[in-house]
This record gives sequence, C-alpha cells and structure tokens, in this order.
Amino acid sequence: MAATSEDTTLLLRQVALFSALPDDDLAQVVELAVPRTFAAGEVVFREGDASDTCYVLRSGHARAVLEHPDGRSITLARFGPGEIFGELAMLSGEPRSATVEMLEDTEAVAILGPDMRRLLREHPDISIKLIASLGRRLREANDRLSRQSFQTVPSRVATVLSQLVQDARDEGAQDGDVLITATQADLAQLAGSSRESASRFLAVLERAGIITQGRGRLTVHDPAALERYVY
Repeated sequence: MAATSEDTTLLLRQVALFSALPDDDLAQVVELAVPRTFAAGEVVFREGDASDTCYVLRSGHARAVLEHPDGRSITLARFGPGEIFGELAMLSGEPRSATVEMLEDTEAVAILGPDMRRLLREHPDISIKLIASLGRRLREANDRLSRQSFQTVPSRVATVLSQLVQDARDEGAQDGDVLITATQADLAQLAGSSRESASRFLAVLERAGIITQGRGRLTVHDPAALERYVY
C-alpha cells in the first residue's frame, strides 16, 4: 500500500533536522518528498557522483562504504528507518564522499538538493541541526577509528554486535533474542577486521551459545554476554 502524506509526516518528524519545524513548514517538506524503493544490493549513489539528493529511510537498512581501487572496502555507517543520508553533498556542493547501497529491500523518500537548500535558507534552525547531525557522525567515525586502533578483533566485533542490538531495539525489537541482518563480511567491515578473523570470533560466540548464525543474518541470544568481550 502506498504511503500517505500523513505517513511521510510521521516519518520526517523522527528526523532531527525536521523535528522542530512548525506543522505548516513540515507540510512543505512532505510535499517535496518523492517516494523511492530500492532492491537489496542496489546502489543509491557512488563515491564521486555529482548528485545532491538526500534520502530518509522508511523501512529497511543501508550502509555507506568507502571503496579502494584494489577492491577492498570499509563500512563507514549503517542507516535504518527514520535516518537521513546524503545530506553532506547539499552543503559542500562536492561529489559524493562515499557509496551507499541497500542491505535489503527498502522504502525511502528523496528530497532534491535545490528544494532542501531553499528550506535551509528559509529556516536557519534547520541548518544548525544539519551541522549538529554531521558533527555527531564525525564523532562516531572518530570513535570507531579509535576503537579499531586500540581494541582487539574480538572486542571490536563484540562492540559492533552490541551496537546493532541496540539499533534493533531502538527500531522496536523486544527483549530476548535479537535478529541482526548482516553477513560476516558486513560485521568484519564494521569492525575493521578481516572476514576470517571476524568469522573465528563469531564461531567462539556461537559455541558459547551467545549467538546463532544463519545465512546473511544472526540471532543474538544473550546481548549482555557480549560485554565480557569488550575491553
């Protein structure tokens, strides 16, 4: 069933950039929002592209990656429902700084760069929120780099799993078993490790009964036990 304007209003109210807008102003944003759907594995934009559209996820998950010419890549961030991505290009006017691809079939709304820039001119408070949002992501990236520099692989993978559990609960997952949609390669990239090293530690967690692995997903049975591996 197609999303209604009321659905889009509720969605954008979750986004920090738009949360404080008066109803009339938010209604203008809703009118500009274009529904989009993406298939699992589909690339929304690539590093170096000139596009300046931003997106808000309605359902599903995406990830931002940096790719090296030799084929290696690192996952910079994951995005879930109610989160915005692609907004940096609207401020800098520079090419995309990373590639964003969908991890599963996804619904989103797109807001074109010219429309968004007009809103920023008309509502300076949105600009302040945008800068705060980008600053938060920079801090998160710095924290990840620090962890990857000083933590062992098991500690980094356990930290990533703990964060994914928290994200799932923020999206409505109940206490108890938590399903995480991610491959071993995804977890390795988020942890800044090789797939082989991450796989060995995940096998340790599975033997301990903390997780159960499946194809492209895993279930965390005892989230609290992951903390024993974080140091």
